[in-house]
Amino acid sequence: MEQALQVYWQQFLVACEAEVLLQKLDQLPAPFLDQLIRSWVASDFVAEQFIHQPALLFTFYQHYQSHPGLEVSDHYHSEQLSQLLTSVESESQLMSRLRHYRNREITRIIWRDSNQLANLKQITTDLSNLADACIDQAQQWLYNDLAGTFGTPHKKHNGKVSVPQKLVVLGMGKLGARELNLSSDIDLIFSYPSQGETTGGARSLTNQEFFIRLGQRLIKVLDSRTAEGFVFRVDMRLRPYGSSGALAMSFAAMEQYYQDQGRDWERYAMVKARAVAGDHGAGELLLSQLKPFVYRRYIDFSAISALRDMKRLIEREVKRKGMNKNIKLGPGGIREIEFIAQSFQLIHGGRDRSLQKKSLLEVLTALKTNGYLPEKVIGELRDAYIFLRDLEHALQAVKDKQTQTLPGDDKTQARVSWSMGCQSWPELSAALDRHRHHVISHFDHVISESAGGNPESEKTDLWSPFWLGQLTEEEELGLLTQKGFKAPKASHGRFLALREGKALSRVRRQSRGRLDKFMPILLDFMASSSEPDIAMNRLLPLVEAVLRRTVYLVLLMENPGALEHLCKLCIASPWIADQIAGHPSLLDEFLNLGLLYKAPEKHELADDLRQQLAHIPEDDLESQMEVLRYFKMAHTLRVTAAHVAGTLPLMKESDYLTWIAEVVLDQVVTIAWKNLIGRHGFPVDENNHHCDPGFIVIGYGKLGGIELGPGSDLDLVFVHNGAANKETDGPRKIDCATFYTRLGQRIIHILTTQTLSGALYEVDMRLRPSGSSGLLVSSFKAFEKYQLNDAWTWEHQALVRARVVAGDSKLAEQFEKVRAQVLSQQREPDALRQKVLDMRNKMREHLGSKGHSDLFDIKHDEGGIVDIEFLMQYAVLRYASSHPSLIQWTDNIRISEQLEHEKLLDETLAHAIRDAYQQLRLSMHKQALQNKNSIIPASEVEQYQKPVKDLWGQWIH
Repeated sequence: MEQALQVYWQQFLVACEAEVLLQKLDQLPAPFLDQLIRSWVASDFVAEQFIHQPALLFTFYQHYQSHPGLEVSDHYHSEQLSQLLTSVESESQLMSRLRHYRNREITRIIWRDSNQLANLKQITTDLSNLADACIDQAQQWLYNDLAGTFGTPHKKHNGKVSVPQKLVVLGMGKLGARELNLSSDIDLIFSYPSQGETTGGARSLTNQEFFIRLGQRLIKVLDSRTAEGFVFRVDMRLRPYGSSGALAMSFAAMEQYYQDQGRDWERYAMVKARAVAGDHGAGELLLSQLKPFVYRRYIDFSAISALRDMKRLIEREVKRKGMNKNIKLGPGGIREIEFIAQSFQLIHGGRDRSLQKKSLLEVLTALKTNGYLPEKVIGELRDAYIFLRDLEHALQAVKDKQTQTLPGDDKTQARVSWSMGCQSWPELSAALDRHRHHVISHFDHVISESAGGNPESEKTDLWSPFWLGQLTEEEELGLLTQKGFKAPKASHGRFLALREGKALSRVRRQSRGRLDKFMPILLDFMASSSEPDIAMNRLLPLVEAVLRRTVYLVLLMENPGALEHLCKLCIASPWIADQIAGHPSLLDEFLNLGLLYKAPEKHELADDLRQQLAHIPEDDLESQMEVLRYFKMAHTLRVTAAHVAGTLPLMKESDYLTWIAEVVLDQVVTIAWKNLIGRHGFPVDENNHHCDPGFIVIGYGKLGGIELGPGSDLDLVFVHNGAANKETDGPRKIDCATFYTRLGQRIIHILTTQTLSGALYEVDMRLRPSGSSGLLVSSFKAFEKYQLNDAWTWEHQALVRARVVAGDSKLAEQFEKVRAQVLSQQREPDALRQKVLDMRNKMREHLGSKGHSDLFDIKHDEGGIVDIEFLMQYAVLRYASSHPSLIQWTDNIRISEQLEHEKLLDETLAHAIRDAYQQLRLSMHKQALQNKNSIIPASEVEQYQKPVKDLWGQWIH
């Protein structure tokens, strides 16, 4: 290499002398010249550029003085080319200037890369911005030139001419992801908004003819190799119908193609699609129209199979062409890392919008953040990707040649090793082998055939004859007994109901094939579980539920970890088993075990739901309701899974369940509000100001107390501050009171309507003013008057646990003031005590264990949850007038803590009451997850009853 450098240097000196630059060369600082030589070691192409244009070095030095990293802004290329091409008068001149600019900028980028002045992301972004600018500026010049002859493309509608239409250029692959490499092809797709024809030219063309001509000329300008080289090699094979398809298609034709004929590999390609040139706004519109093709609304576990098929094709090609030294397509190469990332994007991206990214490194970050893959795995994949891409650049820089193949000659190996910062080729090879090994291992786990989740063949072989009915009944019972089933006859009978049932005889051949693969795996999991009989009883209904949608079984076969956790949770809780059997789409949640047991914050829940609803049209109430129901079911499943696993404390569990309800209510109010104002306009207040929304949802009971459990209903009250005697301001006016009544009705409809996914929540509105006979939605003034003058003591007790959970923040502040005023009233202690006692006795007459001394109703019996609630409510009503701090909380735990703080409750007894309350609530949750009522053996809770009874005796008698 030293000899080659000497030759280059002599040639460079001769060129400098010819252009009278030798004196200026002597003035350049040594560090800058060292960088020059280093770039020559890395790249013959760079050396040749400086030899042909020695003045380029001094241009770089001017840039270097203000920007030592030779960096440029994101808009640099566009601005430079715009100036450079202003005076272009011919296509040949356009081609020449683009090539001159491209060669200069590629030289600068290789300089940056070889001298480690920029990281991988900065280099690929620089290259991608260069490509974007070259494509965009070239197509704009060509568009104007074509329009001068044929006129401007327009869309005609009802005889009227629309605004001019522009070309949309979609960049695919690495260009679309802004990850372009040094000598990459650019994969493009050309489109345009609508059919029509050109106007204003000497001869008219259809829009398609115009844009096809424009596309042909653009390819020629960019791709043709001249004496000055080329700009970018253009590959158009990713367009609809491939090489045989039209070069440019309208948006409608594009959408129709992908809807009717789009193939799996085209979904894979579209993940990275980006509008890179032309009409960017229209391009974004096109991509949004194509998004449902790329990211399925529901989790798509068939994507892995399609990716495997693509990988097999590549592996066959690699083997056929002897490409094992190819760091992109060979084992453990760049493509395998891309497959790993994009498998998660295609499977989960429809639901998890954080995965709808184009940059691979950003996708890896999202996979780590959201728990799809462990941090260690992500770290190894990231390191491998950066190493392989840097190596790819080092290989391509040598000759400005598109290659990903490792060199075989010693000289090139030495140059590449040096460029990569390694002392020798063996050192580089060792690092490469280590990274490839990591990639192969993780690829096999995620995508390869071995990752299909199939247990060892002997296990499958053991249970396959059992499932297929190839054993005698005696042999089948013997196998169940041998494998630990405690009630083999009962379990066998349950199994036969599936295998011999009519439902199975009606499944399609493909579904039967999936079932025949899946059932031996499931049976082995059942047999290996802690409770095989329970597993059989609870998991077979799930299988029956998906007989017509056996693609769900593919999910479980692909994810043995998901199947294992499914078995554990169904064994632990029949409630979970029933939920999943009733709604198999919940199986999607098992694909990300990191999130299954993780409790998000409320703002994360709100953002998740907003994103899910964002792609649903505002007038599609049915789809909105389905999204709301799935959201609630999925997150409730996560809560119960965490409960079973013991990873979520009781208080956090209730927080999570309460936040789910609040987030749902917030969106339900928004949906109902938009629906009504779209019809009737805005309601107004007494000052004729728009109410937006002038409406609140008050949560009582467990919702108000932030103590929701699995299956809890919602105690709600609706209040508005509209002017009852005035009308809305829309085209279909109604009085404001009617407007808010309809708003309340619509909210209840959305919450309680039974759809295919069930109801969102059961709703209880009996705590509103005047109960069931009162108005569905009260005005704020009426609510305030009722609470201050007409409410019963038990209604004030309920107000202790009331808070605004959705709606207008200003009206919520007014509610808090009224609540504080009501709860802080001075009350006669004996009269209050008697009223609380009378209400409690009235409840006991109708609820509880009815005198069975060996049984205990967790909620209603003496010393139970309701007693604790009554005690806290009594204390607030009794003492808030002199201790206003008591009214700040709505939950019993913090009320008891405040009572302790105010010295109104003995410290020891306060701790005992809190402990009792939490243990009783925990028992309620456990009973709910076992599909049982609130009655348990009295012996289980005797220790918790005592402090409650003691305090009741002290305060109420």
